[in-house]
Amino acid sequence: MEEFIVQQPAPVRISSERAVKMIALRGVVVFPGQAVHFDLARDKSVLALNKAMDEQRDIFLVAQKHAGTVNPGPKDIYRVGTLSRVKQIIKLPNDTVRVLVQGLERMEIVNYVSLVPYFEVTLATLPLVHSELFLMEAVRRKVVDQFEQYRKLDHKLPPDADSFIKVSDPIGFVGFMGVHVFKNVDEKQKLLGLTEEYAQYEEIYLYLSRECEILAVEKKISQKVRQNIDKNQREYYLREQIKVIHDELGDTGDEVAEYRERAKKKKLPKHALDKVNKEISKMERMSPTSPESAVSRTYIEWILDLPWHEMSKETQDLKAAQKMLDEDHYGIEKVKERIVEYLAVTRLTKELSGPILCFVGPPGVGKTSIVASIARASGRKLVTMSLGGVRDEAEIRGHRRTYIGALPGRIVNGMRLAETVNPVFLLDEIDKMSSDFRGDPASAMLEVLDPNQNKFFKDHYLEIDYNLSKVMFVTTANTLDSIAPPLLDRMEIIELSGYTYEEKLQIAKRYLIPKQVKANGLKEKSVLIPDDVIRKIIASYTRESGVRNLEREISAVCRKVAVKIVNGDAGADSVYEVTEKELEEFLGVEKFLLDKGAEADEIGTATGLAWTSVGGVTLTIEVALIAGGKGDIILTGSLGDVMKESCQAAMSLVKSRADRYQIEHDAFKNTDVHIHFPEGATPKDGPSAGITIATALLSAFSGRKVRKTVAMTGEVTLRGKVLPIGGLKEKSLAVFRTGVKKIIVPLENKKDVKDIPAEVLDTLEVVYADNIDTVFENAII
Repeated sequence: MEEFIVQQPAPVRISSERAVKMIALRGVVVFPGQAVHFDLARDKSVLALNKAMDEQRDIFLVAQKHAGTVNPGPKDIYRVGTLSRVKQIIKLPNDTVRVLVQGLERMEIVNYVSLVPYFEVTLATLPLVHSELFLMEAVRRKVVDQFEQYRKLDHKLPPDADSFIKVSDPIGFVGFMGVHVFKNVDEKQKLLGLTEEYAQYEEIYLYLSRECEILAVEKKISQKVRQNIDKNQREYYLREQIKVIHDELGDTGDEVAEYRERAKKKKLPKHALDKVNKEISKMERMSPTSPESAVSRTYIEWILDLPWHEMSKETQDLKAAQKMLDEDHYGIEKVKERIVEYLAVTRLTKELSGPILCFVGPPGVGKTSIVASIARASGRKLVTMSLGGVRDEAEIRGHRRTYIGALPGRIVNGMRLAETVNPVFLLDEIDKMSSDFRGDPASAMLEVLDPNQNKFFKDHYLEIDYNLSKVMFVTTANTLDSIAPPLLDRMEIIELSGYTYEEKLQIAKRYLIPKQVKANGLKEKSVLIPDDVIRKIIASYTRESGVRNLEREISAVCRKVAVKIVNGDAGADSVYEVTEKELEEFLGVEKFLLDKGAEADEIGTATGLAWTSVGGVTLTIEVALIAGGKGDIILTGSLGDVMKESCQAAMSLVKSRADRYQIEHDAFKNTDVHIHFPEGATPKDGPSAGITIATALLSAFSGRKVRKTVAMTGEVTLRGKVLPIGGLKEKSLAVFRTGVKKIIVPLENKKDVKDIPAEVLDTLEVVYADNIDTVFENAII
């Protein structure tokens, strides 16, 4: 901060012909003989000040009529102001300048010489007209007496006020009154503009009289409040003061009365009503402008805005609910059947005492949309809460009111948005929650999802019990691995696996194509995409378990058709049929070629099956033998610890069966083994590749080929027992897409084969193996 003391020569006498720099002030009126300081921030004002300083001249200061005017013009500025001398300039941060000036002479604007880049005006002196001596003495005495009374009531006057009352200088006296007594800018400007000495004193007397009456009423209110306060109840001073002010103004406290009326109409539970009344009484004792009052007001409104008894009218017709589910979703019959069962039990028991539903499956299979269908079929409102990335417990339970800016958690906020006590509450991506030093949100969810606890759910902000037992909570997840076991125990898992080609075809025809035709501004039935073209899109341009990318590709086709219609290459009223030849023009070259497996039976190569969060995939395992080695095992392909151990176990298994398959034992000692999993950038782990690794190793050491039409999945023990695996349906869909004709699965997974779509089973031969020898017999030539 820089400070400058301005030294100037004696002021030059201003005539009406000489232009003077002018500054329009906001909320400030400068009087002759008075020192006033103010801040300047407008570029126009700072430039005028600097120019006046450079020319070593005084500056004209005048008030603008409205402080809110940013760029005032002549019509926005008063005519009468004060020619002033700058005494001190202090540069403040943010390009602001603080100026101390001494008022010299009252003057009036004659004409504006310049408006930009700063104001320049010509001025005329506004002399003071003296009144008769006896008349002035009389009014002066009245002013002195009235000021004495005012000084007794107002204790904010500067200590040197007496010196200004006793002097006979009218300019200094009027200036003091204008600066220190008059409060409103318009009243100050009116005083400055009076040209007669008597009129100035009369205006001061009238103002003092009015202010004395106001201060007397304020003092009366304060005295009345003090009389009503008991010495042992000083803490109620604020409440009594507000009460007296309400009495004086005739105000009955509408806000408090409104809160009490709302609480009465809301029919709150007793514990909530007691809490609200206590908070209202607390707020009543506070100043409306205090921060504590705002906190109480927000808390009361949250409780009153929450639903306590309001319920949606539920659909009683299960057939109608089944019809809605069929309209919204194709296939997934078991899922829809379980939803109808859930709704039926709810109708009979009149309560939600069953488990929480959790839909698990890869992206794009319709987990979130089926929850929306549940809400529509049951006649309830839908509330969605995404849990992806949530790592703070306060997101669930809220913050305690001791924190600044505290608010309830997202559960209570969702109930407020639902406006009913029985919505369908979707907790999306529950497997994406994490924890850190701020707490574990998964632990907080235990209370929310437990039917025995959520009747008394307590948000940290509300600090009262809130009943969540009528809420239908439904969760979604891509995988169960990251969900905490106690939380998983409270949910019923419903798996939504990937769709077959035929299911995707029907979904595209029934839902995706009509949706995208409408979204891209095309007329209904103006685009025809034959079944063969849709199958081509599914097989060559998407590779997923769901239909999300399929919808994107269909949208791209619709956009291309829209371009042709706009350009006149296709008729707007005709039906445009998309052909297979046009797919490359619309969607580019094929993104995925149908994997038909190996072109021929090979040695040291086997095809396995793996499960991922986006569905099943095929996994090729390659084994290469390096002669002249020391029996080392080299593993590549970004493998996890479990798969590394599977490789070790498979190697030991093959060594133990060397005699059975005519393999020399020295081959293991003098040969390094390299086991490679292609697509090394993709991390791989899991307990289902054991039999595939063992098959590739046996093929490499025995020199026998592996059948190209066989794929397999299963873990193996050192004794050769084949262990069961999970995700068989997803893996079978992956095989179906590659054209493999035979799959080898663990015998204990025979019960899971019924979940595989008939369309897939019709094209596959399923071999059940409980021993590794069965695998070798069917896979190795």
